Amino acid sequence: MVATKHTLVALVEDKPGALNRVASLFRRRSFNIESIAVGHSETPHLSRMTIVVDGATSSVEQVRKQLEKVVDVVKVSDISGADLVARELALIKVKAIAATRSEIMQIVDIFRAHIVDVSPDSVTVEVTGDEEKIDSLFNLLRGFGVRELARTGRIALTRGGTSLLQVEKESTVSRTQKE
Repeated sequence: MVATKHTLVALVEDKPGALNRVASLFRRRSFNIESIAVGHSETPHLSRMTIVVDGATSSVEQVRKQLEKVVDVVKVSDISGADLVARELALIKVKAIAATRSEIMQIVDIFRAHIVDVSPDSVTVEVTGDEEKIDSLFNLLRGFGVRELARTGRIALTRGGTSLLQVEKESTVSRTQKE
């Protein structure tokens, strides 16, 4: 079995402990979560969780099915094979002296990134894009001396008008009112 990256997207209820229950399921199954991003969704009281894991398709499918049984999880989908839009955000703090500042600014401009903070000895760069774009920029800036790196991890949506995670509003309202 060949291990590949899978992007799982779950709608979970906005309740304390939901993230812990989801992460614990992956831990029990010995999956390493490469990235996890959670934020509000278009539906009140539900959050969208994007999880990237590396594993065999059959193993990831088993975990996906088990995720659907977790109390706070409303719906889960593996969107790895779908046509999707995926992005990541990174903040990179780079050592910058007067002699290198203009070269750093040119590199940042080529990648359509932004300098969001400047200090006498460093600049902080904000870049959004796919994983390869962020890795490429990071590798170029590494030559100047990267002081800090913070990455959000992948967030993703399927392309087009359909959503694999659409939930009927009535069912989420009645589910929330029961508890």
